[in-house]
Amino acid sequence: MSKSYSESYKAAGVDITAGYKAVELMKSHIARTMTGGVVSDIGGFGGLFELDIENIRKPVLVSGTDGVGTKLKLAFIMDKHDTVGIDCVAMCVNDIVCAGAKPLFFLDYIACGKNVPEKIAAIVSGVAEGCVQAGCALIGGETAEMPGFYPEDEYDLAGYSTGVVDKSKIINNKTMKAGDIIIALPSSGVHSNGFSLVRKVFNIGTADITVPCAELGGKSVGETLLTPTKIYVKPMLDLFEKVNVKAISHITGGGFYENIPRSFADGYSAKIEKSAVRVLPIFNLIEKTGKIDNRDMFNTFNMGVGMSVVVDKNDADTAIASLKASGIDAYIIGEVVASEDGVIIC
Repeated sequence: MSKSYSESYKAAGVDITAGYKAVELMKSHIARTMTGGVVSDIGGFGGLFELDIENIRKPVLVSGTDGVGTKLKLAFIMDKHDTVGIDCVAMCVNDIVCAGAKPLFFLDYIACGKNVPEKIAAIVSGVAEGCVQAGCALIGGETAEMPGFYPEDEYDLAGYSTGVVDKSKIINNKTMKAGDIIIALPSSGVHSNGFSLVRKVFNIGTADITVPCAELGGKSVGETLLTPTKIYVKPMLDLFEKVNVKAISHITGGGFYENIPRSFADGYSAKIEKSAVRVLPIFNLIEKTGKIDNRDMFNTFNMGVGMSVVVDKNDADTAIASLKASGIDAYIIGEVVASEDGVIIC
């Protein structure tokens, strides 16, 4: 038991003992994420991880960092804090797997106006769940109580992850050619991007977002928007064992037009068949309610496609079968064409 306590610090708004309680409450969640490489306990000054390179000839570390963004406003309004941690992990590990890497460990950073141990533990429970889904360990983090900087009932959440890939297995678009197939991996919803526009469309902060909505199958706007981001790591790692993946795009803020070209080789573009895209009801509602141009929708949101994968047309059936076996209802949305247009939606 720590004897650390400062009455003066507490009077200034920082309760160190609340921090100790939060750590105790989160330990059971963190324990769920432990993997063979972890060689340190929570509470030290750094998280230690032993890299197993027995089957990796030339290990390359791949790192990613991100936050949850203004989706957190939904968590505040709904007073639900156990899912945004999944979003935080997803934003990092989904980026890492685009390089062909397996995420190894994760660290989180929570900054809050007031440390309420139960709330912090709920946030970390979501982070832990995201790590379990991604197969990586939560080896450390930081909770910063910052009175006067954040309102008492608000917080920010960000994270960082590192993965590893054999240099020879880094996803390489050099073999991309016209006629290659683009496969969609469905999203679970809006994920964690575009929420500045979403909040404007639904007047979040003033309107009641807890009312059941027929267009969303009876769910409320708030519940639907708070659906955590899909984590694609394990299905993708399985896919790498089955086929040669030429390009992967994690479709986040900027939608199709910004993200898909980032993974393409020079001289090639993505020709997307709009009618093939399985647009989720929430996006139709956003478009209709906000009177948003359809191109802007595809340039802001994932529209129901959280990740896209490019494979040779002869590998398409095998790739889709592999993803379906992993619980991903993958389907074809287009093909690679010789063009400098980036993305062609037709």
